[in-house]
Amino acid sequence: MTEVVATNQTILVVGGGISGMTAALEAAECGKEVVLIEKNAALGGRVSQLYRYFPKLCHPTCGLEINQRRVKQNKRIRILTLAEVTGITGSPGDYTASVKISPRYVNENCTACGDCSNAVEAMVDDAFNYNLCKVKAAYLPSKMAYPQRYVIDPSIIGTPDADKAKAACKYDAVDLGMQEETVQIKAGAVVWATGWKPYDANKIQPYGYDRFDNVITSVEFERLSDPHGPTGGKILRKDGKEAKNIAFIQCAGSRDENHLRHCSRICCMASLKQTNYVREAFGDEGKSTIYYIDIRAIDRFEDFYQKVQADPTVSFIKSKVAKIVEDKEGNPVLHGVNTEGYHRYANTHDLVVLAVGMEPSVMAANIPAEIVSDSSGFIEQDQANGAIFGAGCAANPLDVNRAVQSATAGALRAIQVINRVARAEG
Repeated sequence: MTEVVATNQTILVVGGGISGMTAALEAAECGKEVVLIEKNAALGGRVSQLYRYFPKLCHPTCGLEINQRRVKQNKRIRILTLAEVTGITGSPGDYTASVKISPRYVNENCTACGDCSNAVEAMVDDAFNYNLCKVKAAYLPSKMAYPQRYVIDPSIIGTPDADKAKAACKYDAVDLGMQEETVQIKAGAVVWATGWKPYDANKIQPYGYDRFDNVITSVEFERLSDPHGPTGGKILRKDGKEAKNIAFIQCAGSRDENHLRHCSRICCMASLKQTNYVREAFGDEGKSTIYYIDIRAIDRFEDFYQKVQADPTVSFIKSKVAKIVEDKEGNPVLHGVNTEGYHRYANTHDLVVLAVGMEPSVMAANIPAEIVSDSSGFIEQDQANGAIFGAGCAANPLDVNRAVQSATAGALRAIQVINRVARAEG
């Protein structure tokens, strides 16, 4: 049975991505007790699935490793993974959260040796790689997973494969008897940092994501480009051929009354960044074409945009692509009108990457508390929310830098509440 000691002077942080980790660290390093919960099996969120950041093209692993080390060393932070908030009751300074914890079937004895994975035969979709490949049903969520502990997929519980995993473990870490449980956690304030999810490209019917093998999303392309990804960093089509001529479609499902009304702010920069992956993979033989309404590269990103514009392997077509069809060879063909000259086009590419927008992983309407939100489901800063504060991409579509700033602000607001509680009780 999981025991969590918490009081009305504890800060509950919901979501263990870059924003949640930041909020937890800021609060704990100011001397506050923190409970950090994450619905997945490891911390890191979407940032852990990135290959590189823009505009410097550095790797996220560095920043993640530093944060993981800070979290590990801070005894004021208690972490619950595979955990979700199912209810919040109370008022500022006196909340109680109901948290459902799903079984991992692996306990803290795990050394991440991998013997359990070697023993099982069943394969499951690899969520870390957006289901572009399969992994063993006993798996480490990612190379940098924290906690560094294996997970056994529930689909094999009760099968001989699960028994093989248990028999293979030398450390008595495989516990097939684990059960789902619910714990009650007291908190004086809550930082809600559940992050974002990519818009469902299946809903954009004219682009054929659900029909054409060679139409993928920007988050999937990010994993394809990563040397630790499903193809070892090779930019390949579904048929195994190299994709040297790539179309990037901006605002795929964004700024559209039929889909997401808002601009997600990062999509333009993400595609500009990903043209660098194409150049690195294929040199002058690679070709990137960006179909855009307008490019939004604010602040310090303008220089990066100009650098990509100067790359002869990258071209820009000002157009909202009308539809995608497939030719006899399985190549996607884009149809539309170039609004600079109003020329119709039917352009063939090897691969199409949809720059899908961001929406909240948990819509504010689905948070188990009364929360004020905007029309897109992001949490607004409103006194009616009490001491439940939105942070990171739960509050706005943000890049990593701004998400961290937002998380720091959320932590400071929570700290103020806890300080008031402490003074009132002192």
